[in-house]
Amino acid sequence: MNEIKIKELKNVVIRFSGDSGDGMQLVGSIFSNLSAYLGNEITTLPDFPTEIRSPRGSLSGVSGYQVQIGSNVYTPGNKANILIAMNPAALKVNAKFLYSDSVIIIDKDSFGLSDLQKASFSTDNPFKELELNSVQIIAAPILQMCRSCLKRDNKQATKNRNIFALGLVCWLLNHPIEIAEKFLYKKLKKNSDVLYDIKNTLLAGYNYGHNTHNSIATYRIEATSHKNGYYTNIDGNKATAYGLIAASEKSSLPLFLASYPITPATDIMQELAARKELNIKTMQAEDEIASACIAIGASFAGNLSVTTTSGPGLALKGEAIGLAVMAEIPLVIIDVQRCGPSTGLPTKSEQSDLMQALYGRNGESPVVVISAVSPTNCFNMAFWACKLAIEHLTPVILLTDGYIANGSSAWRIPNIDEYPNIKPPYVTENIKKNWHPYYRNPVNDVRYWALPGKEGFSHRIGGLEKNCNTSAISIDALNHQKMVKIRQSKIDKIAKYIPLQKIIGDINANLLIIGWGGTYGHLLEAITQIHKSNLEVALIHLNFICPLPLNVEKIINKYKKILVVEQNLGQLANYLRSKINGFQTYQYNQIDGQPINVTHLVEKIKQLL
Repeated sequence: MNEIKIKELKNVVIRFSGDSGDGMQLVGSIFSNLSAYLGNEITTLPDFPTEIRSPRGSLSGVSGYQVQIGSNVYTPGNKANILIAMNPAALKVNAKFLYSDSVIIIDKDSFGLSDLQKASFSTDNPFKELELNSVQIIAAPILQMCRSCLKRDNKQATKNRNIFALGLVCWLLNHPIEIAEKFLYKKLKKNSDVLYDIKNTLLAGYNYGHNTHNSIATYRIEATSHKNGYYTNIDGNKATAYGLIAASEKSSLPLFLASYPITPATDIMQELAARKELNIKTMQAEDEIASACIAIGASFAGNLSVTTTSGPGLALKGEAIGLAVMAEIPLVIIDVQRCGPSTGLPTKSEQSDLMQALYGRNGESPVVVISAVSPTNCFNMAFWACKLAIEHLTPVILLTDGYIANGSSAWRIPNIDEYPNIKPPYVTENIKKNWHPYYRNPVNDVRYWALPGKEGFSHRIGGLEKNCNTSAISIDALNHQKMVKIRQSKIDKIAKYIPLQKIIGDINANLLIIGWGGTYGHLLEAITQIHKSNLEVALIHLNFICPLPLNVEKIINKYKKILVVEQNLGQLANYLRSKINGFQTYQYNQIDGQPINVTHLVEKIKQLL
């Protein structure tokens, strides 16, 4: 028997891949939780097909889950060190994401002639056909082994193949199998009748690795030192939901969410609906328009009011958002972006809603637009969205995207006492004499908020223009111009209440990279690689887009060259051109539904340097 060697690695990328029904998302998430528990940094990429269920074994039906574990992990990785391919289609689709010496685990029971034909292989040697000549292969009889583990219906064997693969990966990465068992039990304890079989299957996969005669080295990833605290693995949608809950607590306002289900935003509504013990109210509306209008009504009644959606739904909500702008009612709109236009690619990620968020309404209709940059950052930005909406009585659009919404990272659970109180600008008795619905604080142009039923402050607001002095309906042209400017001024002045922009990297470099949203990890990885080549580059990554932080223009004007990186055809670049006089930039635009390719980006940066 060959001696099994152990490689010490800083980082490793694992990709689970198979049919949509093979449970790749399940075991990927369990493995990610396990790695985070063991002290590794993680970043994940669930990558599932747009089709609900393609034919088994077909190329279009391949579902994947990629995770990078280790230290200083910023992205899920461009290529995989380990690929679990449950069928030939998974191997073929993912061959381009492998290194020359990657380890490939296959279920050889699913690599028969008919399986190869379904994946459009023309020979019986898929590795040679794909020119995977130097990869390391573990061809395990996974289906056969799963059948031997069962004490009952053999139909369960096919469903358990993912669990066997999980056990094999735990062996390959020297992860304690006992802890993996605990995570499985926590995930599947409601289905106790299959737990025994699943436990045996997990151990069978682990033991198969131990007993194999393959001369393949196993890996050990050292744990990373973290700031003391409680950690959990969290995806962006759940973090967004928790940020809304925290804002409700700090504002002393009841949280109300009205939404219509849409991929990839629905999980926010589902998470909040499960938190009834916190007195959270959720309502699934009949359509996107209704959900926005219901949320506006709840806000008028004094709730912290939220509606969630993705690109097509944001378009439908446009008129209602305009009503909230005109009536100056606080409203949080969360847009989890996906590939468009129209239905597009619902399960793939893109940053193509920025211009819609900024300008996608009739008339002069300014709103606050902010973005989250990572799964864990979704918590903070959801909190910020609520804070700005409530304290400035305005709609706020929070842009996340499918990549960070479905992806996950290890998250240090914050101390809620470290977050500021959110203070609604309520009316007070001392302004009752002069008050009218659009009576404003002259410092920030925010009107004072009178909740229905407050004695002495009865009023009506709506979508018709109002007189700036009396709040009565007005059709006067000059008054309309004045109110348009006031509404814009209110948004512009919010720049004084948000953090200044920070610079990452070499402040004195000649080249500045600008990004926003979910590309943050990939840009950070890119400039890290650039620094290893002894080249200088700086990065600013925008959380706050409208208004921009006060120092953004000053920062940009310091640099000789600018490169804006985004997953669209240049929406942020065009926006900055409209806001900063003389702004000129190079652009890097990737719009293929996948995260930014760090290797290609590094090549582009080096060309500019």
